[in-house]
This record gives sequence, structure tokens and C-alpha cells, in this order.
Amino acid sequence: MKKVGKILIPLIIILLHIGLSLSLQYMNLKEETVILIRKIMNVTITFAISWLIMSLINFGKILLLRHFNIDTKDNLAARKLLTRFNILEKILFVIIIFISIAAALMNFESIRRIGISLFASAGIAGIIIGLAAQKLIGTFLAGVQLALTEPIRIDDVVIVENEWGWIEEINLTYVVVRIWDKRRLILPTTYFIENPFQNWTRVSADILGTVFIYTDYTIPFDAIRNELERLARQSEDWDGQVVNLQITDAKDNTVEMRALVSSKDSPSAWNLRVYLREKLIEYIQSNYPECLPKSRIVINK
Repeated sequence: MKKVGKILIPLIIILLHIGLSLSLQYMNLKEETVILIRKIMNVTITFAISWLIMSLINFGKILLLRHFNIDTKDNLAARKLLTRFNILEKILFVIIIFISIAAALMNFESIRRIGISLFASAGIAGIIIGLAAQKLIGTFLAGVQLALTEPIRIDDVVIVENEWGWIEEINLTYVVVRIWDKRRLILPTTYFIENPFQNWTRVSADILGTVFIYTDYTIPFDAIRNELERLARQSEDWDGQVVNLQITDAKDNTVEMRALVSSKDSPSAWNLRVYLREKLIEYIQSNYPECLPKSRIVINK
């Protein structure tokens, strides 16, 4: 109902404009007054029509996206559509506002003459404006490129500037990243075109998580592997796909064990990793305390 109300307001203004236009010819007003009223009405109807078009675009977007929910686990298609529609909507809004302002200003003779004189020197003006607005134009085009190439989408999990979070908003000139601790990281759209970053949900939401454990060489690997599988099966954050223990390195005093597990999304992967790390350390402490990392000194008599 709220969205319908936004459509009704410009419609009412347009209907009032039509009624006033029809009644002007029956009013006993001076010609100068009629001309002034018509200019004001032309400006009003220009902005009312622009308002109506923008409201219809927004209402159409809501109707098209109401069957797509990004709160589900498998939300890749919904996020793709939401990102495209949001950016394209903003591009259309900018174009409509620019055209409506230009059309409204052309109702005034003095401004029209200035416009004609500017067109006469369009070459020099274009160079000056282009140099002055180079950064703004580049940022605007980067927003369009994000909509077309989709390196990021709404609700994507990313790591940018050594921060882990979700893409919350994608605008024409900036992107809002919601950090895991509820902070907001604001970045220009050009950042995601010019700089490398990690996108954990580019293709799908499921993800592999790793847990590294360092122990003494005497640790029984099969026992740790069996315990890892048991812990994963008990956890609701494991998606039942991947669980594996690998010995990835051997240092002077310790061996490096990597537990590899899969989850349906990145928050689940984070919870599963911290859970497995804690429980594996407790298991080693309780069952193989002699296998905790230690330094050896050999004393020759």
C-alpha cells in the first residue's frame, strides 16, 4: 500500500494539472499572469511525470522480485536479480532526473539562451567539464560495470581491506559492506574494479573451511581423523559433504594437521571451524597430553 501511495501522489498532481489547464481559459486573468502560471505548471507537470515514471519503475521491480527471497540458503539467483535491478533502477533514476531538470529549465527564456550559447562552445566546455568530472564519471561507469559483470552481488560474502563481511548495498558511486561485528565499510565502486578482493559466494553459497592443529610427532593421526569425523557428524553446521584430515607440514618441533570441512554458507563454516578447533584441542589434552607441542633437549653425558 505504501508503494501504491507513492504512485497516486504524482497521478493526483497530473490530474490537477489537467483540470487547471482546462479552467485557465475560463479565468479572467492577465496574459502575463497566464504565461507565468503555465510556466510553473509546465515545471510541475515535468517533475510529476518524472516522479510517476520512477515510482512505476520501483513498483515494477518490487513485483518482479517478490518471488525471490535472499534470506534462503540457496539464494544465488535472487541475489543476481536483486543486484541487477537495484543498479539499473538507480541508473534510470539518474537519467530521468537529469532529463526532467533540463526540460524544466528550458521553460525559461533566459536559461534557454544560456543553453544555446553553451552549445555554441560545446567543444571547449566539454573538455573542461570532462576533466573536472573525470573522477565522478569513472565512478558512475564503474557502477554500471558492476551491474553488467557482477563481480559482487547483494549479500555476497567478501573479504576487503582485511575485513570479512557481506555486501549490503550497491549504489552507482559506492558500495556498503556490513562487517561481521556490525560496522559498515564504505568503498567506492571503482574499488571492486581496480583492486583484488575475495568473494566467497561468487558461484555458490557453500564453502570449505580449514582448521590447523599443531602437535608433537608422536600424535596418532588415525585417532584424530576419527574424532574429527565424529565431531563433524554431531554438528548442525556441517553439510555432510567434505570432512578430511591431512598432514600439511612438518616443522622442527611440530607437525601441522589441517582439518578440511564443508558448510552450506560462510557463517556456518565459521561456527564449525571454531567448534572443531576447540573440541580437537580438548580431545588431545584429555587423551594424548604427551602429544602436545614440546621442545626436546638432548644432553650428552
